Amino acid sequence: MESCIKEIRLLRADEIECRIAVLNEKGLSLLLYKDARVDQKILDETFGVFGWKRSHQCIDGNLYCTVEIRDKETGEWIAKQDVGTTNYAEKEKSQASDSFKRACFNWGIGRELYSAPFIWIPASKVQIQRKNDKYYCNENFHVASIEYSESREIAGFTITNDKGDCIYEWKTAAKGAADTRAEGKKKPAKKETDKESIKTDSAKKQSLTKKQMDGFAAELKRTGVAMEAVKERYHIEDPRQMSEELYNKVMLALARTKSAA
Repeated sequence: MESCIKEIRLLRADEIECRIAVLNEKGLSLLLYKDARVDQKILDETFGVFGWKRSHQCIDGNLYCTVEIRDKETGEWIAKQDVGTTNYAEKEKSQASDSFKRACFNWGIGRELYSAPFIWIPASKVQIQRKNDKYYCNENFHVASIEYSESREIAGFTITNDKGDCIYEWKTAAKGAADTRAEGKKKPAKKETDKESIKTDSAKKQSLTKKQMDGFAAELKRTGVAMEAVKERYHIEDPRQMSEELYNKVMLALARTKSAA
């Protein structure tokens, strides 16, 4: 089954979508994500239409999804499960879709998105409007290109608006990057860093030290990333209760992020 997981290709640029996470008068932050159709397509490509299946279970009032993949050698079905979150509209549908996408993350589909930096776009590069006490942005944003390192982490990417103007570009100094506009290639499996582990981290209630919180606050100030963006990306209610492992993941993502200046 490990060899099957290695066959899962990296996401192409046109399969990654951008969603506004935080919006204010200074600018906006974007999250990179995949939708359920991409998961279904990659599962079909990798394991065949008869090589995987999904089911949903309601546990303690929450909707979970189980994605099972058939081991080609033994015929055994191997399962991975995760829980979904909801939005205010179409609660059941959003839970089902979100739990499915998270279960697919556990299998490794799109897991590379967690290696992205926090994406902050200043107001000078986007069209932000204000109505009463709320801010709006009607622009759509697209991942125009993306590159990965040999360790299956994001090494660089560009984001454009509807006009095709580049509004954000990021590139790491890592070597061995490969442009995903070509067909995805088989690469070594990345160490387990999926949402399931993040969820487990958050469950471990453990207060951070004042020094850690000061360092966290300093990084938010340096990058201009809003606290709401961090909470949204990692599903954190109280940053002070982050586990040591999750704290290190957040700080690593912030370290990859360009300074606000």
